[in-house]
Amino acid sequence: MTSGGDIVAATAKAATTTIPIVFISGGDPVARGFATSLARPGGNMTGVSLLVIELVPKRVELVRDLVPNAARIAGLINPKNSNAGRNLAALQDAAREKGVQLHIMEASNETELETAFANLAPLQAGALVVGADPFFNARRDQIVALAARYSLPAMYEWREFVDAGGLISYGPSLTGVYRQVGTYVGRVLSGEKPTDLPVVQPTLFDLVVNLNTAKTLGLTVPQSILARASEVIE
Repeated sequence: MTSGGDIVAATAKAATTTIPIVFISGGDPVARGFATSLARPGGNMTGVSLLVIELVPKRVELVRDLVPNAARIAGLINPKNSNAGRNLAALQDAAREKGVQLHIMEASNETELETAFANLAPLQAGALVVGADPFFNARRDQIVALAARYSLPAMYEWREFVDAGGLISYGPSLTGVYRQVGTYVGRVLSGEKPTDLPVVQPTLFDLVVNLNTAKTLGLTVPQSILARASEVIE
């Protein structure tokens, strides 16, 4: 099993064409060569595709509902991420659809994160959408602290950011994802072949809101969001 995203899956793929691999992919597993198709992987790899890019429009929609007066939003992207180009295009399309200006922040290390937030402050962006990225996940506390320092409403992919004090998150249920991966590992160990196990996409999604953070930011969370939330932290 691989759990570090596309980079780890690609490394595992390069290492063997015979040992079964069950991956968690943030990108397009077909485009990355992990599978011939979602329905018939066709090799020694199968797993879960997280719909990272496909959920960008929904995250932008939610943050616009939460901060309706935001004329400008920012997007945080790691330029070294293999999905950076697709993430950027999805953010641009979603911002255009919602009629808001978009400013892109790039960071691939701790210093660049500090600089990106400092440079964003004069632009008076009304909200931030943090792109899905393993480095950002590892720097969760720093990013949440920076958003708080600059009083910036931020949308994240994983609920762990909200648990750490972030405002709102929307993304696949990690519990559901790991359960599916565990099921596939068990089936492979029982003798089934990855080529016969379709690459699956999440069906459970977590929308988590931190009302304490919203209050600190002076935001009133719309009932439309609260009614859909998987969990509300008070």
